[in-house]
Amino acid sequence: MTNTSASPYAGVDFSPLQAFTEGEVVTHSPVRDVRLPSGKTLALITLDNGRDHTRPNTLGPATLTELGATLDALEARAAAGEIDAVGITGKKYILAAGADLSDISRLDSKESARLIAQLGHSVLGRLSDLGVPSFAFVNGLALGGGLEIALNSTYRTVDASAAAIALPEVFLGIIPGWGGAYLLPNLIGIENALEVVISNPLKQNRMLKPQQAFDYGIVDAIFPAATYLENSLAWADGVLAGRIKVERRNEPGKIERLTKWPIAIRMARTMLESRIGTVPKSPYAALELLDKAKSGTKAEGFAREDEALAELVTGDQFAASMYAFDLVQKRAKRPVGAPDKALAKKVAKVGIIGAGLMASQFALLFLRKLQVPVLITDLDQARVDKGLIYIREEIATLVAKGRLDGDTANKLRALVHGTTDKSEYADCDFVIEAVFEEVGVKQQVFAEIEPIIAEDAILATNTSSLSVEEIGAKLAHPERLVGFHFFNPVAVMPLIEVVTTPQTTDAALSTAFVVARNLGKNAVLTSDAPGFVVNRLLAKVMGEAARAVYEGTPLLTVEKAFGPLGLPMTPFQLIDLVGWKVAAHVQDTMAHAFPDRFFASENFHRLAELPEVVEKDKGGRVTGWSKAAEKILKGAVGSSPSSEADILRRVQDGLAQEIRIMLDEGVVPEVEDIDLCLILGAGWPFIDGGASPYLDREGASEGVFGGTFHTPVIRGIAAR
Repeated sequence: MTNTSASPYAGVDFSPLQAFTEGEVVTHSPVRDVRLPSGKTLALITLDNGRDHTRPNTLGPATLTELGATLDALEARAAAGEIDAVGITGKKYILAAGADLSDISRLDSKESARLIAQLGHSVLGRLSDLGVPSFAFVNGLALGGGLEIALNSTYRTVDASAAAIALPEVFLGIIPGWGGAYLLPNLIGIENALEVVISNPLKQNRMLKPQQAFDYGIVDAIFPAATYLENSLAWADGVLAGRIKVERRNEPGKIERLTKWPIAIRMARTMLESRIGTVPKSPYAALELLDKAKSGTKAEGFAREDEALAELVTGDQFAASMYAFDLVQKRAKRPVGAPDKALAKKVAKVGIIGAGLMASQFALLFLRKLQVPVLITDLDQARVDKGLIYIREEIATLVAKGRLDGDTANKLRALVHGTTDKSEYADCDFVIEAVFEEVGVKQQVFAEIEPIIAEDAILATNTSSLSVEEIGAKLAHPERLVGFHFFNPVAVMPLIEVVTTPQTTDAALSTAFVVARNLGKNAVLTSDAPGFVVNRLLAKVMGEAARAVYEGTPLLTVEKAFGPLGLPMTPFQLIDLVGWKVAAHVQDTMAHAFPDRFFASENFHRLAELPEVVEKDKGGRVTGWSKAAEKILKGAVGSSPSSEADILRRVQDGLAQEIRIMLDEGVVPEVEDIDLCLILGAGWPFIDGGASPYLDREGASEGVFGGTFHTPVIRGIAAR
């Protein structure tokens, strides 16, 4: 295809992209004329790939080429006076989920990557240059290129029930490359655009609700689902007739461009450097595009997007992100090793041993997601009551935020019950403990309730690193016990490590996997090994940080050494978050199991008794030891500091060695499961692809065991 339209892309030969259309599920763009109440005619395009809503419309090269031909025909009809406007909408529940990532990941050169960016701009940009107004009717999911369809249109409405609206590209290691980085800030102002383009993707890929999109000014009108298209067409008719004046209340003016814009960009850069360091490329590329969008023409803005997208798509970080994306979208939804779900026991009532903070978080999650009776118990009624108060206050907070309606909140309050009477566990189907992390304590609480519960009830332990088999050693029926390890905060972190022992039955395992899925979590099967997956590898990271400190390395040098990993937190930020007592316990567990490979120190426990171990600035960055911690460390550290490079190399080598051992020991079926655990349970960045692609690229795998975790190594186009 050669673009011959009078546009900045006139004369660009797009035919090389035909090589990447094989296997593309084409989203077609049929047109029907709609006679509006005023007598005007709107030509309505309905994007539809012929699949149901579980396979969203996507925008590959063949799709864009067909849409371009559709728009060519409509432009000709507009010039002939046959139509007064063009509308574009999608199949039921879906406008479009953006570019077809499988197509993009098959590109073979920077030139091809630039062409796909230019093709998107060439086609979608036509929506604002048809000779008549264009209306995007956002009837459902609109992500990435789907939202950019709307941004390139003259006017936009949204269905109030649309599932999600977002520009998630930065989350995937790229940038909004079909107009989003230029058009959005010029529509809704720089601060709102920074949130949509950069902040939200970095917050676990947060999406916008339709009302938020309307409030930001991304769309001009919002209508209820029942009459959405009818209302949208009537609204469009009003706009065409001049009865409805569209006000862009957040559109930036001259003063914002001169003063507010550069200040917002500067603050955003400082925030990024503080929060994610400087390793991730896409947030800074997006920031640069948003900065330059304050001036210049649309053609210049689109050209900048073309170059930025071509650069990022061919790099290592995007390749790793695609690997990670595939894990989260596919492997996480079909857990390897999970027994047939038909074997799972129906869970009609849940019991939680304990009423502390973790137990109360469990209770709230089970209540919200399963909506079955939930029982909590503890040693005395005061502790039980404290847990119930927490649960009820959290429910009230959810109502205040509009995330629960009043009727549902009342139902949840009625479903939770607290007592010291353990006999009430008798009709529980699934019982999970959330007590002190000590084998003896966990054995004791299970011993107390096992005679009470039904023979087919499932027991679960939330241990973070202890042996599940040892916890169940005194049970009459250890085969019903399964590890069910949540991550903190419980409501947010998407991973549950499901731990099996040699005794665990398929029925117990199946129940655990089904419960995890019903809780909205992703479960990964792991064997009963110390620390399982996430804590074992985080213990390696934290242990190497502690080792460097005790050698005499300054705290901030140690923190900076970990920057190239791209982790969401530095080691001592992480320790401070999970708690020094928990960290000390995990390090002890790992050092006891593998004394030659893991570092622990008695000083961990001394530091854990302090009210404050490290000092942090307002952004949460560690700035130094507390005075009390300095006293403890004063006589405990050596005089052989390590350099940042040496610390990083030790961490890389240690992780490569430990992952190789875990695979050899069968802790998980494949390395993909380790990466999935790290991404979902530790926030390991998509741009690394988890740990293994990063360690391959850095040469740690080759150096440690003479091979790589992946063949070929997961690299970007430019490095192949």
